[in-house]
Amino acid sequence: MFYSDVYDDFNLFITPDKFYICPKLSSKYLVVDRVSESLSLQSNVNDIPVATSSREFCGLLGSVRLLAGQYLIIATKRTYVGSIAGHAVWCLVSSELIPYNRSTLHLNAEQLDDNNSYLSMIKNVLDTPYLYFSYTYDLTHTMQRLHLMEPDFLNRSLFERADHRFVWNSNLIKQIFRLEIHNFCLPLLHGFMAINDFSINGYNFTWTVISRRSINRPGTRLFRRGLDNVGNVANFVETEQIVECQGDRASFVQIRGSIPLYWSQYPDLRYKPPPHLVDVAADEQQSACARHLDSLSVYYGRQVLLDLVDQRGSEGKLQKAYADTVQALGFPFVRYEPFDFHSECRHMRWDRLSILLDRISLEQDDMGFFLLLRDGSIPLLQDGVFRTNCVDCLDRTNVVQSMIARRCLGNILHKLSIIKSEESIEEFPSLERVFKEVWADNADLISLQYSGTGALKTDFTRTGKRTHVGLMRDGLNSLTRYYKNNFSDGFRQDAIDLFHGIAEIKSPLRIERGWKYITFPSVLLVAIAMFVACAILPSEYSTDSLLFILFWGVMVTATLTTILNHGPEFVDQPRLTVL
Repeated sequence: MFYSDVYDDFNLFITPDKFYICPKLSSKYLVVDRVSESLSLQSNVNDIPVATSSREFCGLLGSVRLLAGQYLIIATKRTYVGSIAGHAVWCLVSSELIPYNRSTLHLNAEQLDDNNSYLSMIKNVLDTPYLYFSYTYDLTHTMQRLHLMEPDFLNRSLFERADHRFVWNSNLIKQIFRLEIHNFCLPLLHGFMAINDFSINGYNFTWTVISRRSINRPGTRLFRRGLDNVGNVANFVETEQIVECQGDRASFVQIRGSIPLYWSQYPDLRYKPPPHLVDVAADEQQSACARHLDSLSVYYGRQVLLDLVDQRGSEGKLQKAYADTVQALGFPFVRYEPFDFHSECRHMRWDRLSILLDRISLEQDDMGFFLLLRDGSIPLLQDGVFRTNCVDCLDRTNVVQSMIARRCLGNILHKLSIIKSEESIEEFPSLERVFKEVWADNADLISLQYSGTGALKTDFTRTGKRTHVGLMRDGLNSLTRYYKNNFSDGFRQDAIDLFHGIAEIKSPLRIERGWKYITFPSVLLVAIAMFVACAILPSEYSTDSLLFILFWGVMVTATLTTILNHGPEFVDQPRLTVL
């Protein structure tokens, strides 16, 4: 076992006073005092007393403090995903929270109810698909960054050297992390991963796609937009595709993230609440955007900003502000490329996406990709990155990213001589089919994690064309998004804030609703029921029945209008205070 590796299988022995966490392949074990919450590393297994209970588990994920006290969080089940550079990669299937305190008698009924809500929040985040990990490989860094690091840096523990933008359980690990127990702490990556093997023209190779979600400015679709004061944007995702063939490795990285301005789009019961620029001075917008772009330059170098939002309407105001801000900054390492996706591709003319690809093809070729040969030499480095956004950075964004990735994959396969210069990916049905499925799955997973539903427009990603069935599926997903964004995302936002340690734990957790919250929905349901009854029950219509229909129709309209006018009062708002 190398210094940086993490223990993979454990026995947990529980006594009234302590947890004994024993790796199966090590003589050392971790003792957690359930009263003082202190940790110590010991090596004499004979000192472990008879346990009141025991269990096996596959990873220590950290600890969290709730109203009832501290909880130990462990990974209990995993499934094998594949391997990267010879290192096994796993997906978390289930986890468990184990309380330090043996009882909850110190809590009153209200506190106990709130503590159960907090437990549900932590479980909600841990159960959101998918969380990935490796005991021996750093999943948080791109392959290029890993191979440009100094040897001393690579000798650090996985948690120490990780890119903490992408360690999803960073806050949980920090509660227990000590240098001497680094082999116990398992970092998690949230996002998407697919590893597939192919055999083409006599070459066996592995193609991997990894999407890494950032822990900075995390949250749900409508409650987290734009950027914060330090330049972090909502829904920031780094996506890397890797090709491994007979010891040669190549990778290409893209990123997505919310428009880097101060703006919001809070749910208010309208189907699509318009986005609003926050009322700040232009120089404040520029400073915040500059912080974001500067930070990206440290990781990726020069940037091509692909902006896919509408250039008219409410989105058009965002687009203009974004364009004006980038122009005012005048950074030499940034180029802004707008493309009105909906306008250019209206009437299902998705072939017009080639217009955008033609505009950026020379920059993509110049940007290149990372290439590590089997002899250890690095003849190519990726110089720059495409940063793509729409409003949600989900549907339109994924379509464009998949097309850029397809072009780069062809370049990599040509460079490695896996396919001939005159051949293309489309000529190999198995590769073509899997490529489309993987990128559509990537869209669905990132969308599910941010918006609560699968992505829209995935029929194009899966089949290469827009279909009427796809439009119907998008309609269903849009309605589901509407419901979740308005009536369940407050809880999800609280859960994410609590998980990442950026929310204040308090009791009582409930908020007082005004009289309108119960009254108007109740009146609306009664009015709808009476309207339907008056419309379908009479065998023949009279003046009185028509007046009843009119009356209840007016009641439905008036009540619904009132509810919409007071939309935020009916939305499931976050209840926790962000620190």
